[in-house]
Amino acid sequence: MAFEKIKFGKSDLNIVPLIFGGNVFGWTLDEQSSFNILDEFVDKGFNAIDTSNNYSHWAEGNKGGESETIIGRWLESRGNRDKVMIMTKVGGRFGYDSKPNTQGAYIKEQIEHSLRRLKTDYIDLYQTHYDDEVTMVEETLRAYEDLIKEGKVRYIGASNISLSA
Repeated sequence: MAFEKIKFGKSDLNIVPLIFGGNVFGWTLDEQSSFNILDEFVDKGFNAIDTSNNYSHWAEGNKGGESETIIGRWLESRGNRDKVMIMTKVGGRFGYDSKPNTQGAYIKEQIEHSLRRLKTDYIDLYQTHYDDEVTMVEETLRAYEDLIKEGKVRYIGASNISLSA
């Protein structure tokens, strides 16, 4: 079954307009089940996977990063990084008492962790996960600009951001 790819916004990313949400990896799905679903997803012609650096911190025994780790192992074992768009997020909480963080230094630290876990040298779409009421948006955008210039991020976006942010 072939699906038509569309241009993702104003980017040069072309995706099938159904994105797999990877928050289940390391939470309700173990690694082998995750690999099976990802294999089936790509075999059916889909090509965009969304995750976050903090998935799945809420599951007992997890600390965050489990989803990215599973996706990275899958990418490495399949050798198909060039066939999928990887979308991940930064700035979310790592516990119920923590707050969103989009400070420039934090973003630059977290991209290194995400790249290592995902076993890739770039992220197709790097997104601010939640509003950060403390950090100025200019600081966040400067960090993203640096990461784009360094080739670590192709495009940036936002998820769960209020209109007033």
